[in-house]
Amino acid sequence: MTLPLSPDKIPQHIAIIMDGNGRWAQSRGLPRLAGHRAGTENLRRIITACVEFGIKYLTIYAFSTENWGRPKSEVRGLMRILEDVIDRELDELHKQGVQLRHIGRLEHLKPSLQKKVRKAIEITQHNDRLVLNVAFNYGGRDEIVHAVQGIIADRVPAEEVTPELISRYLYTAGTPDPDLIIRTSGELRISNFLIWQSAYSEWYVTPTYWPDFNEEELRKALEEFARRDRRFGKIYTPS
Repeated sequence: MTLPLSPDKIPQHIAIIMDGNGRWAQSRGLPRLAGHRAGTENLRRIITACVEFGIKYLTIYAFSTENWGRPKSEVRGLMRILEDVIDRELDELHKQGVQLRHIGRLEHLKPSLQKKVRKAIEITQHNDRLVLNVAFNYGGRDEIVHAVQGIIADRVPAEEVTPELISRYLYTAGTPDPDLIIRTSGELRISNFLIWQSAYSEWYVTPTYWPDFNEEELRKALEEFARRDRRFGKIYTPS
C-alpha cells in the first residue's frame, strides 16, 4: 500500500524540464512531433496530480529561446501544439482552478497565438488552486538581461540594486523560487532554465522520458525531496 505524503514535506513550487519527447518517439519509430504531442497529453495528467498532491506552483519548460534553431517543421509543429492545447484544455484547466501564467517573450509568436495566450491568462487570473507558469520562448540568460534592461530603464541607482530588487524584475516576480526541479530523460544540465531562481533548488533527475513520467514517477520525486536536508548554505544544528 502506498503511504500518503506528509503535507509539510510537499514542495510549494515544482519546476519541470520536460525532456525526452523526441527520443521517446524515435524509440517507437514515430516522428519527433508525435513525441511532443504525447508529452502534451502527459502534461494534463501531471497537472491533475500536482493539484491532488497540494502543490501550489508548477513551472514547465515548454520552449526555450534556443529551440528556434530546431528544424522549421518541428518549430511550426510546436507552435500548433501550443495553440491546440489552449483551444482544447483551457476550459478544463479553468474548472480545476488552475491559473495560467506565461514566462518568456511573447513577441516572436504570431499575433493570433499571442492573443490566445493573453486571453488564457486573463480568464484564469483569479484561480488559486495551482499556478501554472508556462516557460515558452524562455531562456534564463535572456530573462536576466531583460531584468537588467528594466532596472536601467527605471533609472534605479546602483546602490539600490539588491537580489530582492532583481527578483522583482524577473518574469517570475511574485512567485516563490522552485523548491524542486525535475528533469526527465536523464540529462545532467540545467539548459538555461531558471538560472537565478534555482540557486538553492533541489534537483531530481530521472532517466524516464517525459511522456512516460506519470503520477507514480512524480510521487518518487516528491518522496526523494522529502528526504533532503535543505540547509541553504548553512550548517544544520539540531535544536
